[in-house]
Amino acid sequence: MEIYQLRTFVAVAQQGHLTQAAELLHLSQPAVTAQIKALEEELGSSLFERYPGGVQLTEAGKILLPEAENILASSRGMLQRARGLVGELKGKVRIGTIGVPSRLKLGPWLALLRSRHPLISVQTQHAISGVVLNEVRKKGLDGGFYLGRNPYQNVNNMVLSEIGFCIAMPPEWAAQAEDGEWRTLGQMPWLGVSQFNSLATITQELWREKNISPRKVGEFDEEATLVELIRAGLGMAILAERTARRFAADGSIALWRAGEVVTSAPLQFIYSADREEEPMLALLRDGLREVWAVDDSDGRG
Repeated sequence: MEIYQLRTFVAVAQQGHLTQAAELLHLSQPAVTAQIKALEEELGSSLFERYPGGVQLTEAGKILLPEAENILASSRGMLQRARGLVGELKGKVRIGTIGVPSRLKLGPWLALLRSRHPLISVQTQHAISGVVLNEVRKKGLDGGFYLGRNPYQNVNNMVLSEIGFCIAMPPEWAAQAEDGEWRTLGQMPWLGVSQFNSLATITQELWREKNISPRKVGEFDEEATLVELIRAGLGMAILAERTARRFAADGSIALWRAGEVVTSAPLQFIYSADREEEPMLALLRDGLREVWAVDDSDGRG
């Protein structure tokens, strides 16, 4: 069964006459007759009854006509869709992710990209900020998320949001720190953070600002690990405000000064500076701009 046969079937049904259908389809009447006969043989049913003034649908023809019309409509839709894809950007993009996907609005962003650019395939690679930054610089990643200040001129950045941080500690330590003094915190054990994690830089800057030098307990590279170790009573650390408040709500951790935001850092999308004008990077930024409702006109650095 061919599309052209169904088109002829529908035309004859609508015109009620072989000659008129042939004129509409720019075919000869014998060609129309041959197509209808071939279709009837394949379907095993007679579609039309002939009479001197023309043709009319049989009961089988009446049942099958809507099916034929639906198939033709689907084929037209497919053709239009295919034509619409001509010139569409296509290819694979590699994106570095950090932390919690919901914090990055990863789902809404990728869903938007998929709806607008269906020929683009996205591959994500989860890591810590320093690794993402290095992979973007080496072009192992097309772009990625980064928490902290961008230190490189050859990496452009689009600031998405400012993330606030609170100091979290085991609940049993809260009484020791209730005087609210930084010098008291400086005498308590802190969880060290891997140098490739942006939290390491943020923590070190905070310590310098407050003139404290706490004893570090190990070095760890993920916020989820820090939460687990705080809950286990191993040490204290800064956590993103949203994370800190979520775990403090069930009493598994305590927040210093009732969850005061002690510092902040920008959450950014980063990419190689020499790819600024590439269409693929432009559409990634366009999607982020819409999902985050930000203006990155001054965000290059």
